[in-house]
Amino acid sequence: MNSIEIATLTPAAETQDGLAELLVATVAAGGSVSFMHPLAPQAARGFWEKSLAAAARGERAMLGAWDGKNLVGTVTLLLDCPPNQPHRAEIAKLMTRTDYRGRGVGTRLMRAAESLAVEKGRTLLILDTATEEGASGLYERLGFTLAGEIPDYALKPHGGLTGTLIYWKRIGQIS
Repeated sequence: MNSIEIATLTPAAETQDGLAELLVATVAAGGSVSFMHPLAPQAARGFWEKSLAAAARGERAMLGAWDGKNLVGTVTLLLDCPPNQPHRAEIAKLMTRTDYRGRGVGTRLMRAAESLAVEKGRTLLILDTATEEGASGLYERLGFTLAGEIPDYALKPHGGLTGTLIYWKRIGQIS
């Protein structure tokens, strides 16, 4: 895993292509990341174009895990919170290519996102993950605390309902 580099994502065409491919593959493999299967590549690319534009406005930060020229994972840090919540950020769209899962990519992306949140003065991270086949084990290993479960929260990519688990973690200096 030493060849994996974590970097801020830019709106370059190859980045958008890699993100779209990753999202389509994640949804096809059953990943509950807000989309239904089959996901058209154009729809996936459109989502990432909007996300990268939001990152350019400072509303979010997007990190990618690169193995050479191949994008093998991504995570988004949502920063655009209401005025009474400037201290928090939300983790979203953590995805790792299926052939790279279990190799530490998700852990490295999460640690980088947490460090970035601290740099931006955030002291609380929140996230949610699907009850079925979600990444709860990863989040708990990284020190996130389960706040609770909401049953029947969303449709699974191939149909049927799944609950969601809500997690939180204190980070940085709390004033």
